[in-house]
Amino acid sequence: MALVLRHRVPSIDLRPVAAVACMALLLSESVAAATKVGFIGLRHGHAWRQLSEISDIDGADFVGVAESIPGLVEAAKKIQPDARYAADYRAFVNETRPEIVWAFVENNRHLEIVEFLAPLGIHVIFEKPLAGSYADAVGIRELATRHGINVMTNYQMAWWAANHQLRRMASDGSIGKVWRLHGVVGNSGPAPRDLRRKVFFDWLTDPDANGAGALVDFGIYSATWAIWHLGLPQQVYATVSHLQPDRFPKVEDNAVFVLTYPEAVGIFEASWDLPRGFQHLEVFGHEGSLSLARDSLTIQARRGAATPVESAALAPSDQHPVRYMIDRVTSRQPLEHIVALDLNVDAVQILEAAKISASEQRPVQLPLPAPARD
Repeated sequence: MALVLRHRVPSIDLRPVAAVACMALLLSESVAAATKVGFIGLRHGHAWRQLSEISDIDGADFVGVAESIPGLVEAAKKIQPDARYAADYRAFVNETRPEIVWAFVENNRHLEIVEFLAPLGIHVIFEKPLAGSYADAVGIRELATRHGINVMTNYQMAWWAANHQLRRMASDGSIGKVWRLHGVVGNSGPAPRDLRRKVFFDWLTDPDANGAGALVDFGIYSATWAIWHLGLPQQVYATVSHLQPDRFPKVEDNAVFVLTYPEAVGIFEASWDLPRGFQHLEVFGHEGSLSLARDSLTIQARRGAATPVESAALAPSDQHPVRYMIDRVTSRQPLEHIVALDLNVDAVQILEAAKISASEQRPVQLPLPAPARD
C-alpha cells in the first residue's frame, strides 16, 4: 500500500489583500477620471480667487497657467507656487493638453482663444460677457458648434441658490404673470491700486478691449436675466453717462437701458458710480414681486410685507463653475440656465443694440442683422 503524504497548506485570509486591491483600483480610477484644467491669462480681476480655489476642486487636475506679464506670474506664484507657468498659451496648451481651459483675458480676445482651442476639442470657460461684440459672440458659437465643444460664460449669480429659486417661482406663477423686470448692478468702479488691479483697470476702461465701459461690465448681468426670464426683447433703448470723466475718460461709467416686449418691460441700470456693490433684481407679476439681492430672496404679495424665501439647495456640481463644467463634459450633457451658450449670444446681442442706441440716440429693433464674417 502506497503511503501518501499530504502537505497542509496554511490558510491565508485574502480579505485584506482584496481590500487593498480595491482601494488601489478606486484610486487609479479617480486619478484617471480627473479632468485636466488650465488657466489662460490672469488679466481679469476674478482670476485670483479662482486661482486660490482650483486645487481644492474635486475631480479637477490643475495643469497650470499661461500668462506673459511677469508681474502677474510672480503674484500667481505666491498663490500656486508649484503650478506650471508659461508665457505662450499655445505652447502651454500643446504641452499640458488640458480638457478645460478657463480664460481670464480681455473680452476682445475671447474669439481668438476659441479659434485656437476649439479645433483641439478643448472646452472653454470665460468670465462674463461671452464676448465684447455681437460678431465675436456669433463667431464663438459657430466654432463651438462645428467642433463640438462647450463654451460657458461664468457669473457669480449662476451659483446662487436664490437666483434659481427666483426663476422657479417666477415661472410657476407664484407672483402671477411676470410683466416687469428691474435690475441694478454695479459698484464704485475699478481702480488701479496695484499691478493686478491696474492690468484689469487698463483693459476694462478701454472701449476696444472691453467692448464699452459699465454698460458691458455690469449691463451683461441684467441682459442675461432678461433673456432667462423673458427671452429676446423686441426693442432696446439706452442712454449712457460720463459722470467721472477724469477717472474714466474713454468709456461711460453709467448706463440705463430699457427692453421692450409685447407684454413686458425690462428697466436696467449698470454703474461704476454707486457707493457700494449692487447685484439686485426685482421681478414683478400681477399678484406680487420677487426681490433678489445677492444670494437672498424675498417675496411680497401685493401690498403685504416682504417675506424671506428659503431657497432649495443646489447639487454640489451646480455650486461651482469648474465642477459644473466637469459634470457636463463627463456626462455629455448640455450647458443650461444662464451659463448656456445660446443665451449668452443673445445677451451680447442686447448689449450691442444698447451701444448702437446710446450712440445714435434712438431705439434699436431686435433681432439685429446677422453680423458679417471675414
